[in-house]
Amino acid sequence: MALYSEKVMDHFLHPRNVGVIEDADGIGEVGNAKCGDIMKIYLKIDNDIITDVKFETFGCGSAIASSSMATELIKGKPISEAMELTNKAVAEALDGLPAHKMHCSVLAEEAIQKALEDYKSRQGK
Repeated sequence: MALYSEKVMDHFLHPRNVGVIEDADGIGEVGNAKCGDIMKIYLKIDNDIITDVKFETFGCGSAIASSSMATELIKGKPISEAMELTNKAVAEALDGLPAHKMHCSVLAEEAIQKALEDYKSRQGK
């Protein structure tokens, strides 16, 4: 059995939504000192819908794949739906992650939550 699923490999080798949104409405950055992974998520929001999302990730293949999949899962969705995204949903969408790499999906969830919190604080909510 392969260590990583085809979906993990695909999102690692061909990540979606990589980059920066210069005039982002919300930005979230998180890191894990233990493994060295750092994720930064940028959101563009219009009428409470995430119209664009980009990420920059410094880390392992699982971190990059988790960031890529997480952005795919929230793009075009209402803020309320994006707030409910869990690391388990990210891992399941990737057809699983090895147990010792589950923290990567947690980072993706946390980065999105921080970006949404940043958006709300900028809006005075």
